[in-house]
Amino acid sequence: MTLCSFCGKSQAEVRKIIAGPGVYICDSCVNVCKTIIDREVKSPATPEGTAAKPAFRLVKPAEIKKVLDDHVIGQDHAKKVLSVAVYNHYKRLNFDPAHGNASEAASLPAEFSEVEVEKSNILLVGPTGSGKTLLARSLARILDVPFAISDATTLTEAGYVGEDVENVVLRLLQSANYDVKKAECGIIYIDEIDKIRRTTENVSITRDVSGEGVQQALLKILEGTTCNVPPQGGRKHPNQEYIQVNTSNILFICGGAFVGLNEVIKKRMGQRSLGFHINSKDHELTPEEMMRGVAPEDLIRFGMIPEFIGRLPVVSVLDELKVADLEKILLRTKNATVKQYSKLLAMDGVQLKFTRDAIVAIAKRAIELKTGARALRAILEKIMLELMYDLPAREDVSEVIIDQAVVEGRRKPQLKKQRGPASDKNAA
Repeated sequence: MTLCSFCGKSQAEVRKIIAGPGVYICDSCVNVCKTIIDREVKSPATPEGTAAKPAFRLVKPAEIKKVLDDHVIGQDHAKKVLSVAVYNHYKRLNFDPAHGNASEAASLPAEFSEVEVEKSNILLVGPTGSGKTLLARSLARILDVPFAISDATTLTEAGYVGEDVENVVLRLLQSANYDVKKAECGIIYIDEIDKIRRTTENVSITRDVSGEGVQQALLKILEGTTCNVPPQGGRKHPNQEYIQVNTSNILFICGGAFVGLNEVIKKRMGQRSLGFHINSKDHELTPEEMMRGVAPEDLIRFGMIPEFIGRLPVVSVLDELKVADLEKILLRTKNATVKQYSKLLAMDGVQLKFTRDAIVAIAKRAIELKTGARALRAILEKIMLELMYDLPAREDVSEVIIDQAVVEGRRKPQLKKQRGPASDKNAA
């Protein structure tokens, strides 16, 4: 059997194996070698008089928020916090000759030449379905930088069953088509970060490999270090080639629901208000107001280690979506859910209409499910299933009307039939 002399894979496991004098190399190892050579060999000098193209697009905070408004409903405060934090992060890179504009870096006053602006990673706290992932994805699209999502629940300490933390950076590298320089200016969103909390405030005698251990392993990557990324993913082994990626300029956004954090905040506020009668009914804080008062000490009591919270200096709290917000998500965003289904039916020559009371009923049902905007898609899919099954085989339907009774399951959607070519034109 022919095996690759570098990785040991057989012909059946790869697309191509190239033979040499007594050695063999597979196409995967060729790609890895090319990446290493491209990184280590200096690129040709930039022609005189032309500036190197930055690996990102610098956008001002007001412009960032305006675009976010088109994709994410509500969360105005969170959008402002994110817009400022992201602008400051990439403005910092823009004045770095290695990544941005060398002429702008040279224009700074001499007194700032030794001042190094530290990176500000972001922590998003908010209920499920409130828009955390969508905000992060939209930011990457606005700035035209690579973007990757990782789930914190799959990560474990090195040497244990699960994924190494370096795989978080690998996904970004893959998103940048293995362009290291471009990846080093990207955004990584780590979801479900609250699930790697410590199981107890006390020091445990057993190893918490998927909780505190992961927080410890993420510290250096969040702060900035040169990490060795295995190009094929998986666990590291001594004979494997690595791609070195510097995470100093990668923006990390961590998000989580932090269920139970409001009780931690309430307990802290309650202890501080003894003797001042702040807990009377006239001064009771709503859960949202309480969450906005989150402090680093609350996150530490929740189960995050102080060093980890210290590397996420920008904390933004997202509000739970209301009925009015869900209605806007259904109708008014650029990629509104109702617009998507209307387009699907339009491909079959059918016009889809939702009445006002139907939209309100869908939003109210989503509130009951307590999964935020994610519930909207599931509700609509259930309503539309029979229609999307039957309509492609029918040519006599020009319009479908869905009202509150249809949403509540009390009757079927109203179908308007075509009467001839003229009515088909009117329907269009």
